[in-house]
Amino acid sequence: MSIEEKNLAAPAAPAGRRSHQAAPRWLLGLGPLVLVTVLLGLFALFNGPGLAKLSEGVPPKEDVAVEDIRLSPGQIEITVRNEGPDPVSIAQVNISDYYAPFTQTRPTMAPLESTTVTASYHWVDGDPYEIALVTSVGGKITAAIDAAALSPEKDASFFALMALLGIYVGIIPVAMGMLWMPFVRRSSTAWVRALLGLTVGLLAFLAFDATLEAFELVSGHGSFGGPLVVILGALISYLILEGIDAWMRRHQSPASHGQAPLPPARLALLIATGIGMHNLGEGLAIGSAYAIGSLALGATLIVGFAIHNTTEGLAIVTPLAKETPGLGRLALLGLIAGAPAILGTLIGATVYQPTLAAFLLGLGAGAVGQVAIKLLPLLKDHAGRILSPLTVAGIITGIAIMFATGLLVQA
Repeated sequence: MSIEEKNLAAPAAPAGRRSHQAAPRWLLGLGPLVLVTVLLGLFALFNGPGLAKLSEGVPPKEDVAVEDIRLSPGQIEITVRNEGPDPVSIAQVNISDYYAPFTQTRPTMAPLESTTVTASYHWVDGDPYEIALVTSVGGKITAAIDAAALSPEKDASFFALMALLGIYVGIIPVAMGMLWMPFVRRSSTAWVRALLGLTVGLLAFLAFDATLEAFELVSGHGSFGGPLVVILGALISYLILEGIDAWMRRHQSPASHGQAPLPPARLALLIATGIGMHNLGEGLAIGSAYAIGSLALGATLIVGFAIHNTTEGLAIVTPLAKETPGLGRLALLGLIAGAPAILGTLIGATVYQPTLAAFLLGLGAGAVGQVAIKLLPLLKDHAGRILSPLTVAGIITGIAIMFATGLLVQA
């Protein structure tokens, strides 16, 4: 008897019995979650049976981040947050080898809690200071003031100044860079490929620069994943932009599917979006640095930021070399790229958290990296080569420009 005949000869289970035995699919998926929840609840209720002796004699792990430093006449206020798993208490405040009397809003910080330490200290305007908060178990939380200055009051005028600062370093430089649009439109095909290579170099530099800056922010802090949050932010932004691109391709003609180059208008939008996410992280760093007085935002530094970020506008308009976009579209692209710097300065001046700043910088790095990859098909010459002498020269020039102008904003 064949297998088919055996299957036909086998008696079928009654329909009523089968419906009673088959559990709903949602119940099969929910069951393990309920069991895990019950198990974790019992584990927490009985305080980890049998594991109490593991922590005996082991010093607590302290991971504390400095979020804000404010200076007022005769006082220095330091806001810190416990990012570790164990409670932390501040026992002493040392300012440039002087143990200062202090008060604090919370004597013991539970995980994720913060406290503001107010130390009585007659600081001198313009002098640098080294601060060390000594915990009850002898650990040190260090911070530095490069040049002491009276902290600004966070009123309406302060936030207006932060918004103006975002305009100076975000919107205006991008708009200035977009003025190269007539030059790009009159360029030959070979020159456009060189300019696209220049754009790839600019974006690649921004991606690496943001990543290194983010890693520096979380160096020495393993809480919230430490450097992992940077990689996570980069992956999230990269995958989101890839998903948006795939969704837009699906709603176009079949000829546009696959690895075909993106339409110029959409590519310009992706570049503006990626640069905008990068400028959000940059604005956050600027606003927080100004709020704690560690960055002297003078006219020279503003000029440095303007020169450094002007090239971002060129990167946006280069894919539109053969297009005739209206002023409204160009203005919208400029706002998408530059306006996030305003939001970043406002957030940074209001509340600063190193891990959050690193995550946002990671988002920007992933976004500009994704856009740089999308630009590569447009670099192909008549022989199908992406890395021709012309495009390689453009990439290297873009990296060199960003490196040189970046030296103007070192602070």
